[in-house]
Amino acid sequence: MSDHEAGRVRRFWEGLGLPGLVDVHTHFMPERVLRKVWAYFDALGPLTGGVAWPITYRQEEDERAGLLREFGVRAFTAMLYPHKAGMARWLNDWAVDFARRTPDCLHTSTLFPEPGVESYVREAVEAGARVFKAHVQVGAYDPADELLDPAWGVLAEAGTPVVIHCGSGPAPGKHTGPEPVARVLARHPRLRLVVAHLGMPEYEDFLDLAERYGEVRLDTTMAFTDFSERLAPFPRRALPRLADLGDRVLLGSDFPNIPYPYLHQLHALERLELGDEWLRGVCHDNAARLFGLPGR
Repeated sequence: MSDHEAGRVRRFWEGLGLPGLVDVHTHFMPERVLRKVWAYFDALGPLTGGVAWPITYRQEEDERAGLLREFGVRAFTAMLYPHKAGMARWLNDWAVDFARRTPDCLHTSTLFPEPGVESYVREAVEAGARVFKAHVQVGAYDPADELLDPAWGVLAEAGTPVVIHCGSGPAPGKHTGPEPVARVLARHPRLRLVVAHLGMPEYEDFLDLAERYGEVRLDTTMAFTDFSERLAPFPRRALPRLADLGDRVLLGSDFPNIPYPYLHQLHALERLELGDEWLRGVCHDNAARLFGLPGR
């Protein structure tokens, strides 16, 4: 990354009168796990949809965190996730240490449908977790699995947001799509789900859920970028609905696992022409309010 790139990102949010950005969808995880994720993208694994996916920010952990700070990202997350039983608890243990040494990272935890999930989710909340990650596609589990039901209850009661990859992009999974999530919300209507990638490609179905449930939010991760518009274009007829939900749309980027520069996500949102106030909410204010961060 050049100083020029960081300067352009900063000019974007400065031009909106913001104190910086809040990015609710960035990935930090144990290095050996992240290297395996990158190797999966490099090999065009099935869940990538078989599309070439070069990793733009393939730096060491400290440098990646430093890049976000240079961009002016005031707060970010450590979206980590298990692909099998027995992983979530030790990932959560790692996340406690990462949050301790990275104060601008919102302490992130995860979960998996397995015996003991309610216990370790409650422990994570009590240890200060501010956001959870659920990856229905990679984990290949039904979010409405009865094993998860008590854990969703804990998170709903605590008001802890959950960023959930539940859409069927870039490739469908056994339990992706809106129906399993609708079953979760029917049981836990106060659960603060943040639907990753705007629910790509089932955008309108997930807009339906956001309109039905006042605590459902959407993150912009990879949406509207040239990369995603070629694969799963957002229906322009739905833009007024997205505008109306402007206080519940949050900036997400998927940094560092993106096949284009960070700035492109911001420009992709800007070119929707939904207005500066909408952009201010998406890029900073909505997440700042959700996580109790200082306002502008």
